[in-house]
Amino acid sequence: MFATLDLDIRPGSGIGMFEIGTSLWAVIDMLRGLQHLFPQVEVKFDPEDSATTPVILHLRPHLDLLFSGYHQRLHTICVRKLREPHPPVMLRYKDTVISSSAEPLVRVHVSRTFGPTYPGDELKYPGIWFSFDDDGVNEGFKGGITHLEQRTQEVKRIFIRQTSVDGEERDALDEVSPCPIMHGDISSAVIKIHDGVHLNFFSSALQLHVRIGETTAQDLTVDLGPPSRVHHKEDERMTIHSPNLQVSEDDGSTDYFYNYFHHGVDFLISGQTHVVRKIIIHSNMPGSPLFQRYKRCPWQLEGKPEDDEDDSPPRKHFYEKFETIRRFLSPGEMLPSMLLDRTDEYDNITLPNSTTRLYGYDGVILEVNEASQVVTVMLF
Repeated sequence: MFATLDLDIRPGSGIGMFEIGTSLWAVIDMLRGLQHLFPQVEVKFDPEDSATTPVILHLRPHLDLLFSGYHQRLHTICVRKLREPHPPVMLRYKDTVISSSAEPLVRVHVSRTFGPTYPGDELKYPGIWFSFDDDGVNEGFKGGITHLEQRTQEVKRIFIRQTSVDGEERDALDEVSPCPIMHGDISSAVIKIHDGVHLNFFSSALQLHVRIGETTAQDLTVDLGPPSRVHHKEDERMTIHSPNLQVSEDDGSTDYFYNYFHHGVDFLISGQTHVVRKIIIHSNMPGSPLFQRYKRCPWQLEGKPEDDEDDSPPRKHFYEKFETIRRFLSPGEMLPSMLLDRTDEYDNITLPNSTTRLYGYDGVILEVNEASQVVTVMLF
């Protein structure tokens, strides 16, 4: 026996527990606790360009969620297979049931509920439109269709997306405009090597400057709130590459991490001074070993200004390929890299693309996957 999936429709805003503008990380994190409602979840993305192309979550059999490519925000919700009984789905609008497995939604009922709209194969309203095509099979106006047949056409799919300011229909590849669900999230992170990172937030003029060697753990708690997790540093494998092995092992023995999974940022804190020693920023690239452990932090790597009067120094962004960023950091020849397999830390775990490479530069390390995407930036 399946429990009925009872969802309220909010045109331009969302449906049920899903809100337009929510991050991919937050939605998947929520779904982990809703496996009784959504036991089948499939993630689809372009493995060659997952930094800029949309990600789709299939919540079988009723929901498809499309997320924008750059900021990974819920852009479009598609409800389909409205009469599929496993599980049954019930749709409400303003506390009125408009569709159920026993009472199909037809064209005339849509018109009665939402009012008049422009003619066409679909019924389109601001923030929502109703399709009579079943997963791409055109069942719109056919030759010889009668007025009665048109009125009783059954809705096969419902699309919900953000309403643009000018009322025009938004493209599926557009980014989601800032909305209340984004409040408090990082809108951009400007990285300055040998300094730190400037964090900018949606719906706020606040710019938080986290500086290596100056910002304290207490500063982070005050400005960012308590971390998602405090993790004491146990992995000392990289110290073997230090020119002074004994000093490196002694200095970092009490260090600990502040993990902000919901911001896509980690801070390594000195166990002695409680000052930030390193900053790790995550790109949340689908298909990478760390995918979905952290929210995407949309970072920009700032270079040196051309002169003292240059108020717009050059920058490279998280969605650019490693080759471009490498030439930006070091125009010379390619530096050697270290191989990292994140599945080495676990038993009986395999990933299709578990191997990344670490490229070290003065003050920064880039972790790069097989698709030449920078998955993490480490400042020190």
